[in-house]
Amino acid sequence: QVQLVESGGGLVQAGGSLRLSCAVSGRTFSIYRVAWFRQAPGKEREFATYIMWSSGGTYYADSVKGRFTISRDNAKNTVYLEMNSLKPEDTAVYYCAASLLGTGRAYDCWGQGTQVTVSS
Repeated sequence: QVQLVESGGGLVQAGGSLRLSCAVSGRTFSIYRVAWFRQAPGKEREFATYIMWSSGGTYYADSVKGRFTISRDNAKNTVYLEMNSLKPEDTAVYYCAASLLGTGRAYDCWGQGTQVTVSS
């Protein structure tokens, strides 16, 4: 299995920046891609971005494109989410998730989440 642990959340003012980390451990050779999702209070979980574990290819949801950047350090088995120009509507619990090779499921493993609060 694969374990994921998020960190780096906190309180930031609108317009500010924050960097989240997702530490990945376990059977990392089985990872296909790692994504960031977020869930605001009272709302459904929303996809934000993913990065392909081997190639580093990325994809962004329109809501974060141009403001958020996903990256990875395979030597450290860590995926980062750099968030700039933050808005109050970015307030949410942010989760990283891993999609594993060959399972047929969109995402197999999830972290516990880290809270991001953007004040206006």
